[in-house]
Amino acid sequence: MKKFERQGMILRLVSEQELSTQSELADALHAAGFDAVQTTVSRDVADLGLVKVRNEEGRLVYAPPGAADLSRLGELASALRRWALSIVPTGTIVVIQTPPGHANALARAIDAAGLADIAGTVAGDDTIFVAAREGSGNALADQLQHHLEGESQ
Repeated sequence: MKKFERQGMILRLVSEQELSTQSELADALHAAGFDAVQTTVSRDVADLGLVKVRNEEGRLVYAPPGAADLSRLGELASALRRWALSIVPTGTIVVIQTPPGHANALARAIDAAGLADIAGTVAGDDTIFVAAREGSGNALADQLQHHLEGESQ
C-alpha cells in the first residue's frame, strides 16, 4: 500500500472512530487491511497534523487538523446564547452585537473555539467583527447561528 492511501485511511478512521492512541490507530489500520507499525503511524500522525481533542465524555481522541475541541464548542454556544444579540454577515465580515461591555468576552470564546473558518476577531464595547478566512461571511454567520441555536455543524 502506498503512503497516501494509508494516510487517507487514517483521516477516514479518525473521522469515523474515536481513537485515543497510536496503538489503537495501528489496530484500526490493520483491521482495514493496512499493515503499519507504530513508528509508521507516528510519522503519519505528524505528517497529517492530527490533533487530539476532547470527546463528549472528556476523553482525548485523534481528530483531523483544524478540528475544534468539543468542550470549546460548548463554551462558544453558551457564550453566544448569553451575549449575542444579533449576527449579521456583511461581505467577508460577520458583525455580532452584544450588550455593552460583553463583546470582549464573546470574542474570546469565538477565538478559543478555534473554528477553521475564522481568521480573527476584533471586539469593541458592544460589537465584534469576525473575519471569515475564505469566502463570504454568509456561511460563517450561518455556522455561528447554528452554534447559537445549540446545533452542531
